[in-house]
Formats: sequence, C-alpha cells, structure tokens
Amino acid sequence: MPSLLRLFRKDERFFDLLEAASEEARTSVILFAQYLQGLKNGGSPANLDAFVVSRREEKRLRIEMTAALSKTFITPIEREDIEALSSALYRIPKQVEKIVERMSICPFSIPLDGFQRQAQLMQEAVEDVAYMVHQLRSGASLERMSTANSRLQYAEGEADKVILNLLRDLHFNCSDAKQLVILKELYELTEHAIDRCRTAGNVAIQIALKNS
Repeated sequence: MPSLLRLFRKDERFFDLLEAASEEARTSVILFAQYLQGLKNGGSPANLDAFVVSRREEKRLRIEMTAALSKTFITPIEREDIEALSSALYRIPKQVEKIVERMSICPFSIPLDGFQRQAQLMQEAVEDVAYMVHQLRSGASLERMSTANSRLQYAEGEADKVILNLLRDLHFNCSDAKQLVILKELYELTEHAIDRCRTAGNVAIQIALKNS
C-alpha cells in the first residue's frame, strides 16, 4: 500500500490518536470484566471512577482528533474514514460505562454467569478491534485484517446466541416482572457493547479495503 504509506509518513498523529482510542476501548472492556469479577467476589458495585476516566480519555482523544482534522489539509487516509473510526471507537467505552451505571443501581443481586460470558466475548471482540486499528499504521495487510475481522464477526455471532439463551431463560424462569425488565435491559446493553466493537471493526476493514 505505497500511496497510504507515503501519506502516513507526513503525519503520524492520526494513527497515534486512533491507536490510543482503540487502547482506551480495550481498557474499558477489561475494567468491565474486573468489575464483574469484583461483584462475584463480593465487592462493592459503587465505584465507577475508572469507567468515567476511560470514557473521558476517549472523549478527549476524539476532540483532539476533530481539532487535528480541522487543521490538516492532507490526511493519511480519508478524513471521513478517520472521523467514522474515531466515532465508532468512542462509543465502546461510552456503552460500557452505561452498562456499569445500570448495574450499580440494580436493586437486587445480579446473576453474573451470563454477563461473564458476554464480557469474555466482548474482550475477544475488542482485542480484534485494537489489532485491526494498529494494522492501519503499517499498511493494513488484507489477509491479517480479514482474519481478525472473521474472529470479530464470530464473537459477535456467539454473543447473539448468548443473549438469546439468556432471554429465553429469563422469560421462562423469572416470575418477578420488575426483575425481568431490569435484567433484559442489562443483557441487551451488554450485547450492544459487542455490536459497537463489530461496527468499529467494520469501519477499520473498509478503510483497509479502500486503500489496498
């Protein structure tokens, strides 16, 4: 991808910012898994500071990206693609923070097994997103990008199966209407976070395809 590499050498900051954003997305997902483990071990669900910090850092990177785009005429990849990927990455920690906020005010003990499986798939998905974003810097091998995207799509497909089973179990076994509504919302919010990862991956591979 010589044309992409030539432009990249003129200004690395866009790749720097995108990579940093992908790392913040990964951090937020890791924090979610740790949060669930803390609940399982009897920890307090009250402290959301780490999630707020992660989302704010992602927002700061997004603002910096917008400012850089407004001041730069030539970008290493199309500015619309940079903006789309930056936006998609920002939505991952934003969604994770929303999940934890809802969990923190849940009025009953949350059954964690289903959420832990969702968190595992979320981690797999965000790892592939971060890998794909980092690949853009070096010229984005379509073979490696496609392999990572296939793993990401598989994780998202597995997440769809998990939430279907969770909802089926909820509808058949939960007799408390209030609890059913709250858990349904939490399951769906968590599944949406995996969808956010899929969206970011789709943008990344489209960038690779356009510049191959």
